Amino acid sequence: MRDIKRKGVTMNTIERWGMVEISAPGKTQGNPFTDYTCAATFTGKNETVVVDGFYDGGGTYKARFMPSFEGEYTYEISGTFGETRTGSFTAVSPTEGNHGPVRVAGQFHFCYEDASPYYPMGTTCYAWAHQPEAVRQQTLKELDQGYFNKMRFCVFPKHYIHNFRDPVTFPYEGTPVDNAGLSEENFSYQADFEGNHWDFTRFNPEHFRRIERCIVDLMDRGIEADIIVMHPYDRWGFSAMTPEQDDQYWKYVVARFAAYRNVWWSLANEYDLMVKKTLADWERYAKILCEKDPYRRLRSIHNCIHFYDHSRPWITHASLQRQDLYRHVEYTDEYRTRWGKPVVWDEIAYEGNIDMGWGNISGQELTRRFWEAALRGGYPGHGETFMDPEHDILWWSHGGPLHGESPARIRFLHEILQQTPGHGLRLAQGSFDETVAVPDGVHFLASPASGYEIHYYGFGRPSFRDFIKPEGQWQVEVVDTWEMTVTGAGVHTGKFRIPLPGKEYMALRLTRVE
Repeated sequence: MRDIKRKGVTMNTIERWGMVEISAPGKTQGNPFTDYTCAATFTGKNETVVVDGFYDGGGTYKARFMPSFEGEYTYEISGTFGETRTGSFTAVSPTEGNHGPVRVAGQFHFCYEDASPYYPMGTTCYAWAHQPEAVRQQTLKELDQGYFNKMRFCVFPKHYIHNFRDPVTFPYEGTPVDNAGLSEENFSYQADFEGNHWDFTRFNPEHFRRIERCIVDLMDRGIEADIIVMHPYDRWGFSAMTPEQDDQYWKYVVARFAAYRNVWWSLANEYDLMVKKTLADWERYAKILCEKDPYRRLRSIHNCIHFYDHSRPWITHASLQRQDLYRHVEYTDEYRTRWGKPVVWDEIAYEGNIDMGWGNISGQELTRRFWEAALRGGYPGHGETFMDPEHDILWWSHGGPLHGESPARIRFLHEILQQTPGHGLRLAQGSFDETVAVPDGVHFLASPASGYEIHYYGFGRPSFRDFIKPEGQWQVEVVDTWEMTVTGAGVHTGKFRIPLPGKEYMALRLTRVE
């Protein structure tokens, strides 16, 4: 038994929202991944949770559990794998930094289970879990800068431009196709699978342990692990498994990962490019997830072109890629209304300089999109794709070093959001040339009436703005979203004018003084 953070615990204690792992020896004859059953029941004063166990290789079977309450628990692990084992432990108060899993709050926003607000500022590193340890450690060094609090990454390895190297491990026992001769010129994102030899009934536990190490490394930094369970970028055949093989994979993934409090489930990245899968398949995977995950982790599915129907009851939040070259985050408030759920923009183009239009916008433009999405009540995501002629290591796929200008500005926006009264923002009515946000849940009529407003001017360059505030006194601050400064502009009432520097990416924050 262990707690991931290993702070203030003994061998029979675990902090609330920590992870309990029960191990037991068992049978190895035949195929332990398919031939035997293993499950565990955890019982406390306020909950009884049944979880599937899994085979972790070396004759060891495991079951994992996250206690949602403090107090005494008992457990029993049993099945055809071997002898029944029982035991007990005590869940104690959470340590500093452990706020529990993230939940949907106020319909359109998020908070931790201890009610602390959570504002997703995510990034994408699809294949960072599959890189050599030196690259992985460089990624963690960048994450230590506090730029992001969510990371999207894949369980399966990725075959795509700038990423033709084999991963360190594969998810199944077997041998991969020879990748000699692969280049940008002869690339196909979903390649011919001939030449691979896999046993899709036998997992490689070390591959999944690598994913778990990444989950824990993120947890230790207060970062949510948005796990992409399936994707189309494949030369090995993992995107074209049979329904039976898919279902076994889904159950194994849930059994291994669900007990980590920082896990989110993304059924797929660009699901609509997975030509071997049907709508019925996606709904079946969702059913498995809902049945097998006792903790109700956040669930989404991500598009390339065509949005999934995010009104489906199993989807907790919309995970979106832009559909239009010019307008995308500007639709955030409309999509919130359409689906009645949080809107997370996991792909709005990346800061970089590659030849693809989705990967060569400036840091200024990515930062502008972050502010537009956030002030409209959504949550934007970062990616970076700067060419690396020597090593071909791009953050968006491998992690490694960051080169762009946007991460520090994203961290600054997060600091602003953390000062929001309540749990999030919503779009309010303003002038035609500005985006105005107020705390969500606040009623407004012709103009914001919340006592807290942010007016954002984006690529506009006003040299002043006039306001009329007939009631109360208002503290005004000039926010330079690029230079990352907040400058006081006095306390005002009635009709007043605020000077501005006549430059892009400026905002004004108004707070009513009681």
